[in-house]
Amino acid sequence: MQAGKEAMASAKETVSNVAASAKSGADKTMATVHAQAEKMGEHTSAEKQMVEERKQDKIREAEINKQERVENNAAIRQKAVGAVPGGGHVSDPGYYPVGDGSETGAAKPSAVHDPFLGER
Repeated sequence: MQAGKEAMASAKETVSNVAASAKSGADKTMATVHAQAEKMGEHTSAEKQMVEERKQDKIREAEINKQERVENNAAIRQKAVGAVPGGGHVSDPGYYPVGDGSETGAAKPSAVHDPFLGER
């Protein structure tokens, strides 16, 4: 059940990130198009430089907005996954005694994943 919730939260985050990236790309394109149109009406290089600076500001703003959306999407995902009792993680995975390494077998759990390794 938990894996399904995590998968759904991950999918929602991915879709939201793609939408944020698309919106950012559209905003950047609009900034470029508007700047080109404005430059055609300007006569001096100083005026054209001001148009270019406004365009760069709009592009930076679009990128900042995208990054904020991505961070917000990650926070929403963490909240959705963490809303499960135990923070979305198994609170006590069990005790797996670790031998001297001479044992073999595919069913033996890896000691790397046991946060309670050692004495209890």
